[in-house]
Amino acid sequence: MIANKTMSRAMLCALLGLALVGCAPTRTQQAPGEVIDDSVITARVNSALVADPTTKARQIDVQTRRGTVQLNGFVDSSASKARAAELAGRVRGVRSVDNNLLVRDTKTTVGETIDDSVLTGKVKAALIGDPVTKARQISVETLRGVVQLSGFVDSAAERDQATKVAQAVTGVREVRNDLAIKQGP
Repeated sequence: MIANKTMSRAMLCALLGLALVGCAPTRTQQAPGEVIDDSVITARVNSALVADPTTKARQIDVQTRRGTVQLNGFVDSSASKARAAELAGRVRGVRSVDNNLLVRDTKTTVGETIDDSVLTGKVKAALIGDPVTKARQISVETLRGVVQLSGFVDSAAERDQATKVAQAVTGVREVRNDLAIKQGP
């Protein structure tokens, strides 16, 4: 009877140990607490951008992974680009800032904006249809036929494939690949 209880306890401990190992994050996966921390950092960076009178927060896409903040999109000036990076860097919890913001050289017309929106949709659809790329991890922005890919992906192969997929879309003049490869802890 005592041997059965001891054996049962040992098996229970082994199962719990396996369960805990199964919940541990992998090199490309984040632990639940990290995801929450990154969401909080993203919200704080967005709030700082909105509160600042010199930056246009609606032009800037913010993504965070393990304290690394990516600033993506197209802004009106070099000053806006620099200010956004400065504000992001001041946020508590930010380890580093990848400033992928591109400066628009001139104002766009309504027709160009519509064309860029259509092109963005086509690139997103192509990424969804590709078996290698995980489209939910990739943000797509377009300005005058220049497509910016940003976010965090699992591998160099996925990063390279995203570029190939975007370049294959009719109307894409250039692809700026700012995708970062997820790193371990």
